[in-house]
Amino acid sequence: MNYILEAEGLNTFYGRSHILFNVSLAVSPGETVCLMGRNGAGKTTTFRSLMGLTSPREGRVMFKNMDCTGQPSYKMARMGMGFVPEDRRIFGPLTVMENLELGRISGRKGRWNSQTVMEHFPILDSCRQRYGGSLSGGEQQMLTIARALMGNPDLLVLDEPTEGLAPVIVSVLKDLIMSLKSTETTILLSEQNIRFATSVSDRVVVIDKGHVVYTGTMEEFKRDENIQAKYLAV
Repeated sequence: MNYILEAEGLNTFYGRSHILFNVSLAVSPGETVCLMGRNGAGKTTTFRSLMGLTSPREGRVMFKNMDCTGQPSYKMARMGMGFVPEDRRIFGPLTVMENLELGRISGRKGRWNSQTVMEHFPILDSCRQRYGGSLSGGEQQMLTIARALMGNPDLLVLDEPTEGLAPVIVSVLKDLIMSLKSTETTILLSEQNIRFATSVSDRVVVIDKGHVVYTGTMEEFKRDENIQAKYLAV
């Protein structure tokens, strides 16, 4: 099968602490895959391993049919992997437009520019000259996603996009991701909100204590109440 991203047998450590154990996952072009699990399950470490922020000690990361294991994050971005971290990392003293411009990556071409981004993010269009630090949590989350899109990524990676957001903003974010899916944007996200994840994703990978414990289509996952209860129930 043709995958845009394939991770095989990732073992990642923080010092002597073994965090990921033989983690494998794959994403096909145009699909949305959700990595699910409780807090501390290993979702963020998985993304850091894929992005080159924390290199796996063992295993392999293939992106667009190239072995990128351990490549630094800036090279992964230049290759077309756009990362939206859980903590957003907005530049508070810069305006919305200035934050967006920082997302441009030299040499990368595509459909995303300031005009097309604003068409998909009307919330940002109404506050172009506001400073990033003055935005609400929901507005900042939209800005981080829009900034990543400015780099015209081949794969958009979202780490806990609904974390800390009000239900009304989660609904807006759902509509946004569905809009991106309609443009055949390839998305890998991590999420604890089962209702949100099931509404936007095509496939699910469940991780628990650093181990992948389930992989399946969204329809299969919805029917498997045992998996939901064992690994995702609070």
